[in-house]
Order: sequence, then C-alpha cells, then structure tokens
Amino acid sequence: MFLSDGLLFSICLADTGALLFLLIYFLITLSDSECDYLNAQECCARLNVWVYPRIIAHVFVTAILLLQGHWILALFNLPMTIWLALEISNVPKSNLGVFDPTEIYNRGQLKYQMTRTMVCFGYYLIFFFTYLYCMIASLLEGDPINRKDEGEIIDRL
Repeated sequence: MFLSDGLLFSICLADTGALLFLLIYFLITLSDSECDYLNAQECCARLNVWVYPRIIAHVFVTAILLLQGHWILALFNLPMTIWLALEISNVPKSNLGVFDPTEIYNRGQLKYQMTRTMVCFGYYLIFFFTYLYCMIASLLEGDPINRKDEGEIIDRL
C-alpha cells in the first residue's frame, strides 16, 4: 500500500475521465465517417492510433487497484481488460488494425463499432462515478475538522 486511498481514487478518476474523452473522440470520428465527412481510411488511421494507449490506460488502473488491495474493483475491471485484449488479439493479419478501412463498410461494421464504443462509454461512465464516490468517501473517512473543539475554532476568528 504505497498510495493513500484518496490519491489512488483520484488517479483512477483522472484515468477514467481521460478514457471517457477518448471514447467521445471515437464516437465523433465514427459518426463523421458515417456521414461521409471522413473517408474510411482516414477514420481508421485516426482511431487505430489510440487503441494501444486505451488498453494501457485500462490495464494501469486494474494493476494499481490490484497493488493497492482493492480486489473487488479490480475484479470488476477485469472483464473490460479481457475484452480489450481479445479485441486486439483477434485482428486478422491482413488488417491494418482494430479498425480496418476495407471492413468498416464492406461488412457493415460501422454501426457495430459505434455500438461497442457506446457500451465502453457506459462502462467507463459507471466507473467514473464509482471512483468519484470512493474518492470522496476515502477523503471524508477521517475527521478533517476537530469537531470537539468547534468553539475554539470560532474564538480564533
């Protein structure tokens, strides 16, 4: 236990917030491709850059929760870690990455990718508020103001 719980949950909160912004970027890019503002090659090139930082950020949160001994939160983060790892490992060798321009329109995967992104967005949104609650609860765990000397604090003012 090398971090206090308040610091741990604020790191998790910041990481999850960054992942939420990244998923918003994914949704905007995919919807721009759907509306033909972006061609498929440019859309997939933009999104494939962020695939590995996304899994690294999620694995970082899971690992730091495991190291700090928050087993239940780490256990709830494990399915998304496995899903992201399977997403990367199931990419065929001929594809350019998780998002491939030839498959995104040929197989109608654009809607599928948007649905997957929305599911991940909901998952991270739930965990964002979970980490926010845990951070506030850990910061309020002790007695930040010595309440038995309340009159003494007023007298000093």
